[in-house]
Formats: sequence, C-alpha cells, structure tokens
Amino acid sequence: MAVLRIPSRTNTNEGTVVREEQEIRATLAGLGIDYERWDLSILPENAADMAPADEVLAAFAAPIEEMKRRGGYTTADVIDVRPETPGLDAMLARFDKEHTHSEDEVRFILAGRGIFFIDLDECVASVEVGPGDMLRVPCGTKHWFTLCDERRIRAVRWFQDTTGWTPHYTGTGVDGLYQPLCFGPAYLGPRVHSTLSA
Repeated sequence: MAVLRIPSRTNTNEGTVVREEQEIRATLAGLGIDYERWDLSILPENAADMAPADEVLAAFAAPIEEMKRRGGYTTADVIDVRPETPGLDAMLARFDKEHTHSEDEVRFILAGRGIFFIDLDECVASVEVGPGDMLRVPCGTKHWFTLCDERRIRAVRWFQDTTGWTPHYTGTGVDGLYQPLCFGPAYLGPRVHSTLSA
C-alpha cells in the first residue's frame, strides 16, 4: 500500500502522512494524480515477482487494455529492475532529478518499492509505491523517481509514444533537497545542511 506525505507549507518537517487507500486516492486526485489499488492475487503466489513478462501482461490483459483506452496509450510493457541490473545507476540517474514528460507516466507496481516526489510549487509531496499500487503522473507534472534501499522494482508501464518517456529536466535543483530514501525509519525528509566538520 502506498504512503503519501505532504509537508506543511510552513514547515517541511511537519505535515500530513496518509496511509489509507481511499484518502490517498482522494488526496492525489485533488493534485491531478490518479491512484488505484490493483489485485495481485490473480497471479499465482510469487508470480508478480517471478513470472515472465508475457504471462503478467496476459493475466492483466483486461485492466491493461482499459487503461490504454482511458489514457490513449498505445503499448504496455513490464520493467524489471534488480540491484544486479547492468547500468542501474545510470538508469536511475535519468529519473532522479526533477523533470517533466510530454506524456503521462503510468506504473502498476508488481514487486519492489520506489518513491515519486511531486513538486507542487509550494511544497514537494512524496508517494512511496509498492506491490499493487497503480499511479498515473500526468504529462507536464514536475516530479522525480527513485528506488527504495533494496533497489528493486517490477512494474507494468504504459506509453503513448512507443519510444518511451523522455525526461525534460527543470534544472531547479529542488530534487537535491530531499533524501532519495523511502518512508519509515530511513526516510529523513529534506536534507539539513550543517557547518560542522568532521
């Protein structure tokens, strides 16, 4: 289940943490972002993490086609990222800086966890996603994405352009103010700069 954090506009160390599905859906909808929970139980146990991509796409064929219809997407695929994925750091570096896309970024998480940071201008909201979470970040939304500490994500992605998402970097540097870690004890919020030396 996703975890949504929206900091206070006056104090980024305070704010709202939302963990209930209906409240997450309603809050994100108010920000123009779609959130749904999809049932992974239509796959055999551990298949979301292990089954070949074509089996996953076949199992979810009806909701995948419905999402294509709703969003005008032409294709869907399965991305499978593990700590040992060749070029992982370079791949993550493409998306861990604030950017926009000229099409929606849509992911249904099958396995692993990641975090979307959404720049709302007044503050930066964070959505930690995990298995069963479907998130649609509309085109033009300022955001960035990174994996959680286990560096694992498997997801169905939808595309309007078969060449995939091209990040258009904003260059604001706001992404540098946030720790690239997921919620829980490891999530520290905005970085604090200090003049202390070792």
